[in-house]
Amino acid sequence: MGFQTPQPLLKDLLPKIAKGEIQLPDFQRGYVWDEERIRSLLVTIALGHPLGVVMTLQTGNDQVRFKPKPIEGAEVTQGEVEPALLVLDGQQRLTSLSQALWGDGVADTHDTRKKVVQRRFFIDIAQAVKDPGDLDDAVKSLPGDGVVRANFDRDIVLDVSTREKQLEHGYFPANLIYSDQGTSWLFDYADSGAAKAFLDAVVTPMQSYAIPSIELDKETTKDAVATVFEKVNQGGMKLTVFELLTAKFAGDAHYYRETGTDFRLKDDWEETRRVIEKYPVLESIQETEFLQAVMLLASQHGGTATTARKDDILDLSLADYRAWAGQVRTAMEWVAGFLDTEHVHTGRDVPYPPQLVALAALRVLMGEDIDVHGVRAKVRQWYWCGVLGELYSSSTETRLARDVDQVPDWARGADGAVTPRTVDEANFFESRLHSLRTRNAAAYKGIHALLMADGTKDWLHNQRFDRAHYLNLAVDIHHIFPKAWCIKNEIDPEFRESVVNKTPLARKTNQVIGSASPADYMAKLDSRAKIPAAELDAIVAAHQIDVADLRAGSFEAFFTKRREALLRLVESAMGKPAVRDVERDALGGGTESAAAFVDEPDDPEDPEEDDPPPEEE
Repeated sequence: MGFQTPQPLLKDLLPKIAKGEIQLPDFQRGYVWDEERIRSLLVTIALGHPLGVVMTLQTGNDQVRFKPKPIEGAEVTQGEVEPALLVLDGQQRLTSLSQALWGDGVADTHDTRKKVVQRRFFIDIAQAVKDPGDLDDAVKSLPGDGVVRANFDRDIVLDVSTREKQLEHGYFPANLIYSDQGTSWLFDYADSGAAKAFLDAVVTPMQSYAIPSIELDKETTKDAVATVFEKVNQGGMKLTVFELLTAKFAGDAHYYRETGTDFRLKDDWEETRRVIEKYPVLESIQETEFLQAVMLLASQHGGTATTARKDDILDLSLADYRAWAGQVRTAMEWVAGFLDTEHVHTGRDVPYPPQLVALAALRVLMGEDIDVHGVRAKVRQWYWCGVLGELYSSSTETRLARDVDQVPDWARGADGAVTPRTVDEANFFESRLHSLRTRNAAAYKGIHALLMADGTKDWLHNQRFDRAHYLNLAVDIHHIFPKAWCIKNEIDPEFRESVVNKTPLARKTNQVIGSASPADYMAKLDSRAKIPAAELDAIVAAHQIDVADLRAGSFEAFFTKRREALLRLVESAMGKPAVRDVERDALGGGTESAAAFVDEPDDPEDPEEDDPPPEEE
């Protein structure tokens, strides 16, 4: 590997970026800098301060053949021009400079609130001339149209949208620094003395600004480039595992000899993404999670310790990736089916996204055996132990590896198989039912799914909560004794907001319930459902509710009995007894065992947090 250390002038780099002579490897992330970072960068250039080294790679390399893409804002489209250099480090800086200092000078960025905005940058001549050594206040970030508005955009505070108005206010457009139009603009500026001082103190030094760089030559090896990316990754905008692995796989010599082309991890991911798009419940699986599933399988079969650690994924070979990636993709469709049978219907309802990684790996390892009745029952038990025991909330990578090692033999009933630690360690405390309040908790989502899977139906529509009805009826988990009623009757928030006082219902059903006492809304449901009261009672009772207590409006009796019923539901799913740590003779409070769990804050996006608007009659 050879390299040069040129210091190209910024004024020479900008047109090369615009023409596509300098581009990016196509796996590089998008542009992410906010407007203040761009403005600060321009101040650095204007003051002549060092910018930091940019690293590039010459194209035409026989070993490293990254697919190029233009830097955002360039004048060319992807594939239109073959670049001479690819930027390995410095993308954000070069993109900022090319957008702010070239072309129309409008940068597509975001503000401090992460709102997408367009910004154009100007230099206040009077401010810059007053103190050329302190240009921070002189460099201005304005809206892309050059008009600053206030009072909800009704009042114009500053307008530099045209050349005439820029000259009037003395706001020099930053994109004219490296343009021939800059000189004529300053020539027309009314204060010729200030214009001359600004030209000497700011414009001329900026036009001679050089950027230090390292340019890797065409002999640079694939391994060397991978090392470069790992070193670069220790700094500012860190590359993801997927991006680093893309760099490693690109130009793999064996693959190139075998196929005559280069391996594009990004293109392969598109196949995976198409599978995910078919099953919205899988939306939490992104590039890294997919790679974790592949790594679990590759490491287990590679004679090393099973691992899902992100750092270890960088050791994944292209051969191993190709051996397992297709199988993981197929397994993901099985995972979507498994979740559907467990009544987890949307990505929002998935208790622990990392468990989907383990499920996909288990499907590959166990093949069709995983659907044998007894084997699937064990896999289901392991799944619910992880959810209800809330064990996938920390040390996820370690648990993934351990479960993939332990679950298959145990589920098949192999001789000498040990009980997976996820099953062995899982515990559920009765008092946890008091502190489960929102879908921020995995166990809350889990109980929601278990209720729907237990033969329950919507009270008004008498429809099971399969995926189609779940989506069509806008099902969510809602209060049984409405929040307004509970507040009026001074029910402790611990019990009012508990999952014990919530159940899955259609949006329309929740509107019928409104804020009335169950003693009142049950009579209303009798009328609206058009079925005998006894039949409605059976539908409601399937939600683990004592209907007599509901019709009597007796919250305490209802809560105590339903808490026990939900506890039995949890025990059935986990295949083991729960810890009963609540007083039997009253609603009571939890013992110290519940203190290990942090009470979830109310989720303002959850519709069950407040009673619905009254139903229109």
